[in-house]
Amino acid sequence: MSADFGGRTGLQGKLTQWLRGRRPKQAAVPDPDREALLLAVAAAGMPLAPAAHPGPGYGCSCDRVGCPTPARHPVSFAWQTQSTTDRAQIERWARHQPEANFITATGMVHDVLDVPLAAGQEALERLLADGVDVGPVAESDDGRMLFFTLTRGTPEDEDEWWPCELDCHPETMDEHPGLRWHCRGSYVLVPPARLPGDDGRSVRWVRGPEHALPDPLSLLEALTDACARHAGEEPGQVGAWPLNH
Repeated sequence: MSADFGGRTGLQGKLTQWLRGRRPKQAAVPDPDREALLLAVAAAGMPLAPAAHPGPGYGCSCDRVGCPTPARHPVSFAWQTQSTTDRAQIERWARHQPEANFITATGMVHDVLDVPLAAGQEALERLLADGVDVGPVAESDDGRMLFFTLTRGTPEDEDEWWPCELDCHPETMDEHPGLRWHCRGSYVLVPPARLPGDDGRSVRWVRGPEHALPDPLSLLEALTDACARHAGEEPGQVGAWPLNH
């Protein structure tokens, strides 16, 4: 019998695996375009760390039951100290973890102003028409647009500091509905990143990291005005990406 099936370690073993629903998966192949985009982010000074990637269906590679942010969180609890712009390290991560998404830690070199997609598109059009140097911008298929800016940093007066929360402080949510200011202690996914689902959802660049990071205050008025106009038009968007990591 073993001769007919090529031995227990040959065809018979493969048939057994198939019957058990455990066919070996093909190894993911590193994507040179993905690696080049990640290295461009690092070259712009934005530190990176590996993140989870989508699992089956709407699941997450972390295997946590009911993961609240599938494919959107770092793989290490030490992501803040792990984050780096070192080219060799990022190349190793990208090649050894070809399915991984990546996050960038905010509040060190850059912040991110995160707004509902429709508001962001309107603000971006207005800013470009006004000749404002916008900087890198990404959009996500879960309905958000990310504006990368210079960091606000840590103010000399600690009373002027506010942490990342669902909407920026010290202004009220009514004044800035839907706007999230990722700063110290936060992170965002960087393109190219895949989101859960079977429909190819992703995070991608609208304006790449080759654009210089602008002062956040140069964008804030247009973004808050657009958020106010679109408030209530996109139910369920506020709070979609919690910042208290």
